[in-house]
Amino acid sequence: MAFASTNSLPLALEMDYRLTPARLRNGQSVEMELTGVTGNGASTYPSAPVARRLQAVTNHVASTTFKPNALKKMKSDLLLVLPDGGKVAILTTISRHVEQNTTQTIAEINLDGSPILTYTSSPTQTFVFDVPSVGTRYEGATSHIPRYNLISLGVPTTNMGHVLSIENMWVSTYALFTAHHEQEHIPIVLSGFPSPANAEEIKQYLLTSGLAQRKPQDTQNVLFLSRAMFWQGSGTCGFHSRSSWLLAPKPIFPSVPSFTRNERVIARHPLRPTKPQPGEVLYRRWCTTLDQMLEISYFDLEGVQDRSHASGGGLSRHMAAFHRWHNDERINTAWGERGSLETHREYVEGVLGDPHVLPCMFSWDGELSGYLEIVYVKENHVAQHYPVGVAPGDWERGIHVLNGESKFLGGGRSEIWIRSLLHYIFLADPRTDRVVGEPSENNKAIVKVAINSGFHIETVFDFPYKRSVMVLNPRAKFFTLCRLR
Repeated sequence: MAFASTNSLPLALEMDYRLTPARLRNGQSVEMELTGVTGNGASTYPSAPVARRLQAVTNHVASTTFKPNALKKMKSDLLLVLPDGGKVAILTTISRHVEQNTTQTIAEINLDGSPILTYTSSPTQTFVFDVPSVGTRYEGATSHIPRYNLISLGVPTTNMGHVLSIENMWVSTYALFTAHHEQEHIPIVLSGFPSPANAEEIKQYLLTSGLAQRKPQDTQNVLFLSRAMFWQGSGTCGFHSRSSWLLAPKPIFPSVPSFTRNERVIARHPLRPTKPQPGEVLYRRWCTTLDQMLEISYFDLEGVQDRSHASGGGLSRHMAAFHRWHNDERINTAWGERGSLETHREYVEGVLGDPHVLPCMFSWDGELSGYLEIVYVKENHVAQHYPVGVAPGDWERGIHVLNGESKFLGGGRSEIWIRSLLHYIFLADPRTDRVVGEPSENNKAIVKVAINSGFHIETVFDFPYKRSVMVLNPRAKFFTLCRLR
């Protein structure tokens, strides 16, 4: 895995070019500042003669007794939106010491316009989290494990109190892994903390939550932020009150035995948790590839959450969309559930009343896009078709998916929301070790989407009504590859 160069921090997209007059500071230095373009995008270049004269003055000063520095301040665009609506951006400044002919890039993470963390990337120091080689002759000499540039974290001087809160450390980690999404680890040092107590507090938070790890026998105080641990929700519940992707996380439900007996299965399995409230938002994540917010909500049959039943002619938003989608030929070809409103209402009431099925809707920026069913596999008829040696776990889940709106097809969007669905499932219960899908073998498009989303084909089998491809996605594989963008 290649690592971006030191100067590939997420720099601003719009560079400033206005040259301000050189000014003397106590007769010791001169500063040339590159600030910004005008708000309407018009160029603010000085006239050519003026620019030449200013540059001549700067060059003259640089060649005599002064020590000039040049600053390029970059305006950062939005990096991500947090699940609770907070907006995160990164502002970078390139400082060039003319006399030494060196540059330094300083990045500042901003939350809702206020700086919360600064960081710099070392041009020379790289570190590798090669724990498997520790204690062997390969320790320190591995070349197959990626090395990453060391990042030094600090508290902005403009930060009130000059301390970094735990929740802002989580926000900063989110920003870092959004900017450096290809990295499995980010090596960091807490070098710019005015308060040693605050630095120790952040260090303990990172280690205790699992967000960061140390190499055994490390003497350099380097911590490795872990991408896999971050996306599994480390450092969220119990550490601070800021919402993560699960807006209302539930405690782990105790495991006690239960049974299901119906015309399809007879199964012993754990008792399942109670279901969410109608319309409850279960998951929310900003998808940086699309710059849109994805939400997964529990099905609201009566429009309780948004009162859409009253404004929709007696139909909730969810029910109206479900009915319309299933009468679309594209959807009916895959699901075979074309029918009347009464038929569709009866179907939804059935899955709402089934303890092993979680019917949901998903949306982009609030616009409904599709329907999902998340099932517990042990009491689902797909469990009988697992091949020898591959047994479904007590908390293994399966998915049935429907992308109802044609406008949201293509461009890799399906892979993005399916990965997000898997992310929700794995976050909802850490005991869920795997997710299964069983699309029709004839549906080549959805099989391809499944593979692109990280599933692998386990086998092919026959239901009474279709030939299915069994695709599996294990938790460990999902978080190791971590293709959440």
